[in-house]
Amino acid sequence: MIKMYGFWRSAASFRVRVAFNLKGLAFEEEMIDIDAGVQYTPDYLALNPQAAVPSVVIDGGPPLTQSLAILEYLEETYPTPALLPADARGRARVRALSLVWAADHHPLIVPRVRRYLAEAMGQDEAARTAWVKHWFREGLVAGEAKLAGDPATGRFCHGDAPTIADLCLISQAAGARGFKVEFSDLPTVSRIVETCLSLDDFARAHPLRQPGAPTQH
Repeated sequence: MIKMYGFWRSAASFRVRVAFNLKGLAFEEEMIDIDAGVQYTPDYLALNPQAAVPSVVIDGGPPLTQSLAILEYLEETYPTPALLPADARGRARVRALSLVWAADHHPLIVPRVRRYLAEAMGQDEAARTAWVKHWFREGLVAGEAKLAGDPATGRFCHGDAPTIADLCLISQAAGARGFKVEFSDLPTVSRIVETCLSLDDFARAHPLRQPGAPTQH
């Protein structure tokens, strides 16, 4: 049995949700309401002291945390279909792309950072929104520069099948769209995002299709 503690809006939860779907793994998701502060309750802190989502529990074992570590675990434990290339250079490229979005840019826009900007730095909502939109856009611009014209780029970020890089890109793009960040001028990124969303395994995992998501969008 696989249980994930996530949140509908969480980009990291979105990535892991897609991986479960692609690998055909049944899972149950319990939503941890980040907006309500449920991540700071004693019960959840006992599960994940970082107070972050997702956390994944498989067959009652110790919780797995950090989305990229979870994705690597799933790849090693449930290798089909593969989300990493067979060759070492290809795996390095996919991991580097993944880190652009999941490590370099996503951490700058999470709720705890926005809360710090408000409470410690005195930034109003307009300033915080400008901050978030800037880093969403920067991540996608960086992705376009790395993907466009690279012969390793195919229908997806690497070749013609989804990899972990696509899971990280789609979560960045979904968040950017949520903040009305324009990126139609990034043709490679835009094409890959639409290719991903055309697949049911990605579409079903989309934040706006999860319990608790806004019904009007």
